[in-house]
Amino acid sequence: MAGAHATKTSWRLQEFVAHSSNVSCLALGRSSGRLLATGGEDCKVNIWGVNKSNCIMSLTGHNNPVECIQFNSSEEQVAAGSQSGSLRVWDLEAAKILRSLSGHKANITSLDFHPFGDYLASGSMDTNIKVWDVRRKGCVFTYKSHSQAVRYLAFSPDGKWLASAGDDSTIKLWDVTAGKTITEFTAHTAAVNIIQFHPNEYLLASGSSDRTIKLWDLEKFKMIGSSDVETGAVRCVVFDPDGGCLYSGASDSLRVYGWEPDRCFDVVPVGWGKVADMAICHDKLIGLSHQQTNVSSYLVDLTRVKRPGGAVVQPTEPSPKGSTLRRSYERPMTTCSGPQRVKQSSESERRSPSSEDEKEENESAAEIRNADDYHEIFQPRNAISRSPPKPGDLFPPHSLIPLPQLKKHPIAMSTPVQRVEPTVVSAPPRPTATATTAAEPIGLNVADFRPNSFHKGPEVLGDEEAQSQIKKGHDTMCVMLSSRQKNLEAVKAVWGSGDVKNCLDMAVAMNDRSIVVDLLNIVNLKPVLWKLDLCTSILPQIEELLQSKYESYVQTGCMSLKLILKRFWPLISETLKAPPSLGVDITREERLQKCKACFKQLKNLSNVVKTKADQVGRHGSAFKELQLLLAPLDY
Repeated sequence: MAGAHATKTSWRLQEFVAHSSNVSCLALGRSSGRLLATGGEDCKVNIWGVNKSNCIMSLTGHNNPVECIQFNSSEEQVAAGSQSGSLRVWDLEAAKILRSLSGHKANITSLDFHPFGDYLASGSMDTNIKVWDVRRKGCVFTYKSHSQAVRYLAFSPDGKWLASAGDDSTIKLWDVTAGKTITEFTAHTAAVNIIQFHPNEYLLASGSSDRTIKLWDLEKFKMIGSSDVETGAVRCVVFDPDGGCLYSGASDSLRVYGWEPDRCFDVVPVGWGKVADMAICHDKLIGLSHQQTNVSSYLVDLTRVKRPGGAVVQPTEPSPKGSTLRRSYERPMTTCSGPQRVKQSSESERRSPSSEDEKEENESAAEIRNADDYHEIFQPRNAISRSPPKPGDLFPPHSLIPLPQLKKHPIAMSTPVQRVEPTVVSAPPRPTATATTAAEPIGLNVADFRPNSFHKGPEVLGDEEAQSQIKKGHDTMCVMLSSRQKNLEAVKAVWGSGDVKNCLDMAVAMNDRSIVVDLLNIVNLKPVLWKLDLCTSILPQIEELLQSKYESYVQTGCMSLKLILKRFWPLISETLKAPPSLGVDITREERLQKCKACFKQLKNLSNVVKTKADQVGRHGSAFKELQLLLAPLDY
């Protein structure tokens, strides 16, 4: 019976050789479950697509074996720590080294990115925890409290707390803003290998080499549950996305736990041995293990797994368990903002980039091994959604499904097709079929693009009339594309001179927003082209794009605003706060006027973003992130 249960509930997806020497660590992308990073004793970091046998990208630069690896929440960056105590952060979309950081005196054993800001926490065999400002290359805080190696780090979902677990059998909870310990949990009797925050409630789970899992109430700071002793050390735990249960990756099995009261609801045999990482993607749990140079991936169908309530997982009905028992996180209220955090750290804790770090960054490289997969996933970002696919689309049993292939066009058009779509003609044999049966695009009212006759009911047209309607739409499309091609050729001619601002001013003067979007999509991929005077021209356009009905326009506007805030807000803030200079400094006065203009426009954008931050879906998350980045404007 056990064998039959394993056959239909779990299966091995693939096994492949990941490195030329032993694999030492690996990590799954949490948001999509479709990206995998591996680190090896060959000092390399390799990036893979789950269910793909070819390496997408190989990242070099470490001179010692890679010991720890982690993606950030958006999967745009990956960080890796080595045996020497050095850290490197790569930008996967740009395929280049982003930062080289050093400060630890021994092996890096744990990493975690802050859920909102550009911060990275690292733990080491030297017993210290460091929080780094990746953007400024600085160490913001060093926490010293563990007596042995720091085995795991995790930021809380709202970014206010940092939890650390160590070989000293303790779990410590840190206030990120104050930089001090809030509490300490000491119930485990051996090294704590893994800790995970509940996705919604003030609850923390921990797994240990004492072969138990414990649950901690973060309001009352006490233990509320403990599992029975498992067959081996607990190395992986992950909460169900709705928070109703906890999955534990034991040796060759997956266990499903509930709490209050404590109970194990199901044990699913899985042949993964010592599982190294797990992630959940649309009712499929992906587990990874490694042995020598090989990496193996396994899938568990969670719809066939028993959970609290005695039923299998119901993917469309979130569990209300615990919703009235504990507080929930308030994610937009994180206080880990850049200027505040840097001011609170002492000069001795900050670390400026050294010439040695610059040299290491120059020696690091990102080699693209599979150009098709790289462009499909990372270039450009808006060409493919890295969010989890719909239920049933991900990894059916005993089949290998590649990631969706992009259609390659000579020119990336940003204007939605609906803008010039011909009138809808209902076919006589099927008068009841309407366009409302399909899912409508986000932020787009399909009714705006339908002819008036569509709302009065289907109209039966003859062949000649139908052909005339189609041809009419075709002619409109040709006129629009011809006009757009002429505009793009004009902009391209100016682009050759290297004056990006002049190109943008020309695009704005054409009164064709699609040209502006096309140009921004190029500039967004090359941050080096951004200048302060360019921001003064782009910000008014971004305000219009964020309020557009077209999804692609909104996405481009969000990306541009995010880049401006990350690159220029520190300069704008410092310039506006600086005292008046003595004498006449024309350059400074020009910069001050540009900063004032940018600040005024950012204040207007802040109001627009606040009104849209409550949206759901992909754009809702983007607006929430922008709201956090714009928060310093209110101080």
